Amino acid sequence: MIKVEFFGTEPICGFHITGHSDMNPEGPEILCAAVSSAAYMTANTVTDVIGLEPELQVSDGDMYLKVKTETEAGQCRVIFDGLKLHLSSLAEQYPKYLTITYSEV
Repeated sequence: MIKVEFFGTEPICGFHITGHSDMNPEGPEILCAAVSSAAYMTANTVTDVIGLEPELQVSDGDMYLKVKTETEAGQCRVIFDGLKLHLSSLAEQYPKYLTITYSEV
């Protein structure tokens, strides 16, 4: 199962995505690919487009990204909200394979 945790709510200041869907053990993992692509697009936008240097850790089946200040969270509001919308839609389609939680900062 893929687990997504968003840090904060208004504004979101980061996320932690862990796991694999294991939805299709004998073929392409379309859900993992969709989540991974969205996470990398978000991370690349934060670092290379917006130009921030968040706390960022990436390994197989694990991405952690957290901006350092509320001002930076405000700069990332649109991209973090877009990620939340996209992953929430996927979670509705695949509730057995993707869960989303929120934690306070």
